[in-house]
Amino acid sequence: MQMLAAGGMELLTDVVRAADADNPRGYFEWEPAKRLAEAPERIAEAEGKAVKIISSLLMALPPGREYRMLFMHRPMSEVVASQAEMLRRRGTQGAGLAPAAMAAALEVHVRQVTAWLEKQPHMRVCHVHHRRLLQQPEQELDKVLGFLETPLDRAAMLAQIDSSLYRQRR
Repeated sequence: MQMLAAGGMELLTDVVRAADADNPRGYFEWEPAKRLAEAPERIAEAEGKAVKIISSLLMALPPGREYRMLFMHRPMSEVVASQAEMLRRRGTQGAGLAPAAMAAALEVHVRQVTAWLEKQPHMRVCHVHHRRLLQQPEQELDKVLGFLETPLDRAAMLAQIDSSLYRQRR
């Protein structure tokens, strides 16, 4: 989301969740996205903008619109480690599953969602790989820019990549 904003794309976000130690550049969330299952019509507010939606809510997007999605992939062991660290800092508990079990469950979820997305004619998807974006940023960014088909500031987008924020490596 930081890269899209830096490139000149308008984002649909709010300031409900402020930057913190886990996400020092902010979260770029839009709270109504969490309620798409109950109020799918709210997605109309995102017309022409980028909005962050978690994978479990993609199926709540209403038909009758064309969607262009950047689907970020990251090794699940890293996602689980990142979530565990976030929960530890907040002093809260997670789901209580062992990390390997949680990663396996998330892998199944991602496979289900991506299989469903492939069957949706109104949804175009570009799969972006977190690690590749850090290791081969120009190639991965060029894929994104070609997919978006909108003029964005490539140099400004590349400048947003900060490998020091890649803390949960597995």
